[in-house]
Amino acid sequence: MSVLSRDTLHEIKLQLNGNPRSGHAHPRLLLSDFLRHELGATGTHVGCEHGVCGACTVRIDGVAQRACMTLAVQADGRELQTVEGLADDAALGDLQAAFKRHHALQCGFCTAGILMSCADWLGRVKDPSEAQVREMLSGHLCRCTGYAPIVAAVLEVAHLRKEPAHA
Repeated sequence: MSVLSRDTLHEIKLQLNGNPRSGHAHPRLLLSDFLRHELGATGTHVGCEHGVCGACTVRIDGVAQRACMTLAVQADGRELQTVEGLADDAALGDLQAAFKRHHALQCGFCTAGILMSCADWLGRVKDPSEAQVREMLSGHLCRCTGYAPIVAAVLEVAHLRKEPAHA
């Protein structure tokens, strides 16, 4: 019998993008793998698996965190948001729409993690400068865009959210 038998699995119950979900995980299973393989949230990408590239960024209890640096068992009872939770069924979220308008994605591999960090950050920083946006993005690796269109999209969303219709 395998050392990792069914007996070593832990039931994980959480809120994923506003919906109750559950699955089973071995004690050392990474949250990124649990989300993708157990819960089917494939928008969470796995890049470096060392917390450096940012592709796996999700929000845990409202705070952006690296899913590759978090164990699935640590998510038990928590509220998680993945890139799938940024949009409703009818339309893209404002940040996603701005990324589309500014062509702030190319291959798309890093995009989900960047969107999650930006969503978290824009919730705290209402009127960012370009330098502040670039500093926030320094925790992500994107080999395709050169970051300029990402910066433009983030600045646009910050500006639009300040307008009276978004207050």
